[in-house]
Amino acid sequence: MRWQGRKGSTQVEDRRGFPGGGRGMAVGGCGTLILVLVISWLTGVDPLALLQNVEGGGGLGAPGAEVSVPSGVQTGTGAADDHLAEFASVVLADTEETWTGIFRAQGVEYRLPTLVLFRDAVGSACGFNAAAVGPFYCPADGKLYLDLSFFADLERRLGAPGDFAQAYVIAHEVGHHVQNLLGLADRVTEAQRRARSQEQVNELSVRMELQADCLAGVWGHSAAGRGILEAGDVEEGLRAAAAIGDDRMQHMAQGRISPESWTHGSSEMRVTWLRRGLESGDPDRCDTFAAGAGG
Repeated sequence: MRWQGRKGSTQVEDRRGFPGGGRGMAVGGCGTLILVLVISWLTGVDPLALLQNVEGGGGLGAPGAEVSVPSGVQTGTGAADDHLAEFASVVLADTEETWTGIFRAQGVEYRLPTLVLFRDAVGSACGFNAAAVGPFYCPADGKLYLDLSFFADLERRLGAPGDFAQAYVIAHEVGHHVQNLLGLADRVTEAQRRARSQEQVNELSVRMELQADCLAGVWGHSAAGRGILEAGDVEEGLRAAAAIGDDRMQHMAQGRISPESWTHGSSEMRVTWLRRGLESGDPDRCDTFAAGAGG
């Protein structure tokens, strides 16, 4: 990606020097399931036991008491970390440009999300979150939360290196923000409350996650049109989407695949919907609720 020298976002809240606090857990980001399963795979701990700690707030996060912590960019956090923080800020700024334009064309204001950078754990309006849950979006405060160490896990443990793979992670969480602004997050949460089975709850979650993948692709299409992407970037993003499919993660963690418990979709599903957004650049092509989840 040609991101160096581009402007960063002013909507970055750097909490890396300040441990978060609070109670509860939030669920619903691109990496909600990822590192939990990886930790289970590496340590032998039952993934269901780990997931019980993560899923206490429901599929999209539950309101909780936000913890007040100092904000603002911190210095002296380490060259590698600061480089990634700059990268994340630039990607966020580029998503702002894309979605502001798309919303403006519809006569609607795009409210900018805030990206919160943290280490190890963080407090949010959706509760307290350990880094093990991966990047996530909290609809209650309109903020994206990211521990930059996730990018190393994405490359080393999940086999999905590259700056566009990292950008896809951020753009996916921005996709959840778009869903929140459009009122879709509330409608799905209500539908999940009325669901008659956990399988129905999971199916709604899968459709939300696949739509966020497609919306991430819409941003990628816009970035490509402005000359930001380079050769091989799209393949990096698709590789990352495949790496975090529920089927692959379950096979890594427990040696078997249980489609009824999926919350994000299979590798094939995630690749299909990310590609759809990348190729079309049209949010209207991202209606995973009208289409079959498989695309």
